[in-house]
Amino acid sequence: MSSKRVALVTGGNRGIGKEIARQLAHKGLHVIIGCRSEEKGWQAVSELRSEGVELEVQAVDLQDPGSIDAVVYRIRQEHGRLDVLINNAGIILDRGVSVLDVEEGVMKETLETNFFGPLRMIQAVVPLMKEQGYGRIVNMSSGLGSFQGMQGLLGLKGSSSAYRISKTMLNALTVLVDQEAAAYGIQTNAVCPGRVQTDMGGTDAPHSVAEGADTAVWLATAEEEDGPTGGYFRERRAISW
Repeated sequence: MSSKRVALVTGGNRGIGKEIARQLAHKGLHVIIGCRSEEKGWQAVSELRSEGVELEVQAVDLQDPGSIDAVVYRIRQEHGRLDVLINNAGIILDRGVSVLDVEEGVMKETLETNFFGPLRMIQAVVPLMKEQGYGRIVNMSSGLGSFQGMQGLLGLKGSSSAYRISKTMLNALTVLVDQEAAAYGIQTNAVCPGRVQTDMGGTDAPHSVAEGADTAVWLATAEEEDGPTGGYFRERRAISW
């Protein structure tokens, strides 16, 4: 059994996910980057290892329950534990498209990755976390999926609906998982990283990648038994659902 705490970061080969993996590794966790392309995962790991931290890659397809079961089985066999799950992998396929025009296929594909993927991951890892009476689950959400944002306060009206609805569902999942898992020492929270300088956020975004990763890392490494759980956070502060 691994003596270090073990973290799995989905979509950890680039952007915020890669930065979360980097920060967790620097805090002494053994970090597993989970991504569909093992080659891209190892490219990220090679870059991060140059900083003197150790990470590994596990290929996983969030749309394939069998792939998720296989990666959790390997983690159990190789490490005997999983302490942290960062549900970071996500897609946006309908940027700027009205809800009146979004294609059903786009909606389904978005929900498959952004909602069903995290649901499958959580269902697969919680039994392992329950065995050790400890776990930290962080769902990377977005303020675009908050009901406050849905009410037009962001000026987006009904655009990008597939992406935004998927994040609303992820927020609901966060609350419901917390109600089931908190009794086992598992803290589950959602994070809005803000608009970050990534491929998704754009180079003109106001937040650096390091700033975007900070709150997720804070929640993932919270030591307090009565620490934050069942909440929604931005910049380490609770925000409205």
